[in-house]
Amino acid sequence: MFGKAISTPRLLIALALGLATLSSAMAQSMVSVSGSTVNMRSSPGLRSDVLWELKRGYPLRVLQRRGRWLQVVDFESDRGWVARSLTASTPYHVVKSTTANVRKGPATSNPIVAKADYGDTVRTLGRCGKWVHV
Repeated sequence: MFGKAISTPRLLIALALGLATLSSAMAQSMVSVSGSTVNMRSSPGLRSDVLWELKRGYPLRVLQRRGRWLQVVDFESDRGWVARSLTASTPYHVVKSTTANVRKGPATSNPIVAKADYGDTVRTLGRCGKWVHV
């Protein structure tokens, strides 16, 4: 399980292929981790086993809601429960390829300004065709 965030200037930066994509329908059932580190648990409740530690921005798809808890699944199909109060609707993507080029704009002709590795999370600012503005 990965959850490190990468920092990049707020230029028009886009990532091509290799990102976990969010359709508009899925975006409605997506949350991201808002706490600096959040425990994904085996069941709803503070006494249940901690399965993973998730970092700020890590995107999760909501499967169900139970009181103050959300049952979620990540991009690797790991399931667990997180406290609803430690999530937000801020959109993020996870890099699913070994390495992805972060470019100055939404075309392969634009210069590479950074690289992102498998499991890195990037804040999603928008979309341009098949490109993601981060």
